[in-house]
Amino acid sequence: MPDKLSLKENPQLKDFQDYIAKMIKVRGFDKETVPELFMLMMEEVGEMAKAARKHTPIKIDENSRQPELALEIADVFVYLLDICNYFDIDLEEAFRAKEEINKKRTWQKYNDKQNENKK
Repeated sequence: MPDKLSLKENPQLKDFQDYIAKMIKVRGFDKETVPELFMLMMEEVGEMAKAARKHTPIKIDENSRQPELALEIADVFVYLLDICNYFDIDLEEAFRAKEEINKKRTWQKYNDKQNENKK
């Protein structure tokens, strides 16, 4: 029987987090432990990477199942929000705080750093 969850039109990040909190209870996923959540998320990250390979010159086994990148990214997003909810982290608040820290940092391109290390 399909559940009756719905996400409001034009949701904010907090709306997504609230939706995931309800969804995991409705679908019976609310007993998963932190290690289980991390393993499940990493599995989805692997599927996301496999889907992303379709857009690169990296060779792919033609017989393997090719997941759709957008759907795999959505799966990773769901697990990220679930982990945030588990630890009572407001992801938008955390993002804004981290971005304020990052704005004060000096960033160096990876290739520039590699060339600097070779000297």
